[in-house]
Amino acid sequence: MLETLRRIIQEVNTAENFEQALSLIVRRVKQVMHADVCSVYLTAPVTKENILVATDGLNPNAVGNVRLAASEGLIGLVSQRAEPFNIRNAHQHPNYKYIPETGEDCYHGFLGVPIIHHRNVFGVLVVQQQEHRRFEEDEVTLLVTMAAQLAGTIAHAEASGGIAGLNGKAISHDRPFRGLPGAPGVAIGQAVVIYPPADLEAVPNRHTEDLEGETQAFRNAISATEQEILAIKKRVAHLPAEDSAIFDAYLLMLKSDSLIQKTISRIQQGMWASAALRDTVQDQVKIFSQMEDNYLRERAQDIRDLGRRILMHLQSKTRGPRTYPEKTILIGDELTASNLMEVPIEQLTAVVCTHGSGSSHVAILSRALGVPTVMGAVDLPTSSLDGLTVVVDGYQGCLYIDPSYTVKKEYTRLMKEEQELSAGLEELKDLPAETLDKVRIPLYVNTGLLSDITSSINSGAEGIGLYRTEFPFMIRDRFPGEHEQTQLYRQVLQSFSPRLVTLRTLDIGGDKNLSYFPIKEDNPFLGWRGIRISLDHPDIFLVQLRAMLKASEGLRNLNVLLPMISSVTEVNESLALIRRARNELIHEGHKDICMPRIGAMIEVPSAVYQAPLIAKRVDFMSVGTNDLVQYLLAVDRNNSNVASLYDCLHPAVIMAVQHVIDSGSINHIPVSICGEMAGDPAAVILLLGMGISMGSLSMSVVALPRIKWVIRSISYVHARDLLEQARRMEDAKSIRAMLNNELEKVGLGGLLRPGK
Repeated sequence: MLETLRRIIQEVNTAENFEQALSLIVRRVKQVMHADVCSVYLTAPVTKENILVATDGLNPNAVGNVRLAASEGLIGLVSQRAEPFNIRNAHQHPNYKYIPETGEDCYHGFLGVPIIHHRNVFGVLVVQQQEHRRFEEDEVTLLVTMAAQLAGTIAHAEASGGIAGLNGKAISHDRPFRGLPGAPGVAIGQAVVIYPPADLEAVPNRHTEDLEGETQAFRNAISATEQEILAIKKRVAHLPAEDSAIFDAYLLMLKSDSLIQKTISRIQQGMWASAALRDTVQDQVKIFSQMEDNYLRERAQDIRDLGRRILMHLQSKTRGPRTYPEKTILIGDELTASNLMEVPIEQLTAVVCTHGSGSSHVAILSRALGVPTVMGAVDLPTSSLDGLTVVVDGYQGCLYIDPSYTVKKEYTRLMKEEQELSAGLEELKDLPAETLDKVRIPLYVNTGLLSDITSSINSGAEGIGLYRTEFPFMIRDRFPGEHEQTQLYRQVLQSFSPRLVTLRTLDIGGDKNLSYFPIKEDNPFLGWRGIRISLDHPDIFLVQLRAMLKASEGLRNLNVLLPMISSVTEVNESLALIRRARNELIHEGHKDICMPRIGAMIEVPSAVYQAPLIAKRVDFMSVGTNDLVQYLLAVDRNNSNVASLYDCLHPAVIMAVQHVIDSGSINHIPVSICGEMAGDPAAVILLLGMGISMGSLSMSVVALPRIKWVIRSISYVHARDLLEQARRMEDAKSIRAMLNNELEKVGLGGLLRPGK
């Protein structure tokens, strides 16, 4: 069964369009299960009708015309139950509905399974039999597996508009493709797809006018690949002929018309060379994958390998700097900070990433830049989107591909409302973040970019609560030296002097890796990261500490923050190295270097429980809510499958944060709240109630004016009452609904969703 399933999936994945994929599924499933009929019904997003979109066995004229209400017939039963339904005689079931135009009156055996994607029922996959019989258990599991595969195909088709053109009727497109909120805001622009090198499947569709140039580039890549294969063949000349024969096969394929002429033909039709090569290789892979002979079928992998080698040479030839549209929507599977930085900031309109969540590093950087972002759009067919118009809704975590006039008009209106809201918040810039009963909360910004300094100062921030020092490390091809770091940190400290600046020591690992310092781990978020790397590499740590201290000479506005603290021992060891670095500099003649205020990030559960002990050793504590939520809830914040479970208003998170704030208060040290919780209007109400006034809130520069508005619109006493209500609730959803309702009451509904 596994081999059969694998082959069907391969065929479906290489289908030219969604309609062909559906036809393949109904035909092949009918064959494999020896059924008389196989059909697919899809659920319309608005009406919830179940519409027949493909069949092998029923009247083909019924496709697109048969529409069943949400609960109508056996199809409706399967859809509503969201589980398989297997019956010997469908006609005897009370839910059976006879539809004359299908011609199904002669079929009795019925097996239907729901097509489910991220908890949503997209439709029903059905097989029917003339004879009276229940399908066997292995047949049920096969159909369930096929339905699971079909769910992903439907999601792809939705995003690319494949469903809209299905049989010229079926289901309307123009509904949002859903991901996860990454950074707030809405935007309309042109998609630019970023894809990894030497990955054929990731190559986007792109039109070219330079047919001659693309053809020559392809021929050059063929020639370079041939030389590469010849060199490999020479190196393995000592092997038996049968073991090195594969390279002779590669050389033959490189000269074949099926590869060269078909690719050139596609280029002449206007495809750029990389996409033309991709389609040619996929065609060849499809042919070999469908062969009965196991040996020949395995040759499909050789064709893929050869295609990747050619693509690598195609991509190695730089064809000048990339130009970006005026309103660029950057889209990719795994975008990096450097991907974002390559786009001129005034042209970067929005970001969409198929992996990760709102707490991923790319999302954090996007928020710092004020760029609307959608994360975790796992089924987005990125290769089909390059150059298309896209609407991005960072509030709802969704996007529209090639949207209609109506959708664009609505989002243009929302963008205008958002601009008006921002203009209104601008008036609060020079006012204190003070509650109605005069409790003042210092507001700081999180940043990591020198280009962000001016906007941070202009926002009315009282300092930098978190400067991510890893950014300069991430955009280089080597560790920055002491002098280089000193100049950078000095510029930041001077820009904000005398206001406090908190420099966090190097926090790499997890989803923040350095190309020149690779960390390969099965579970990087529970691995070698943050302070663990710094303490294991005092050579790197001391250089950074010395640079920070030298940069602060004569300024005295430096805070040093230690990330990923999980034990008191790590605090003690870090303090010893900081004192050592300071003593070294004093001995070298730097006389005006004060011992900075030292803080510990509380973002690991063990640190929460040891907060009273940590508080005795440091000058302040900073709750890193992004990682703390991840570790407390056992939710990988980069995993879009579970990212919906990630919520800073979970009762356990509220209890943990309160414990840290109380630990700081008892030991008379301030506690700052850093990360997404500090920038969440609903969460800020609870933080007020917890007594954060002794500490501060630190957030992205974009969120700061809105959080100031919340603080100035509520009293500390009322915030404490709402905190008590929240403590009596058992889930994050109820807590958030209660707090959002409160924001609506005080006229802050615009912070939840502009225009809604």
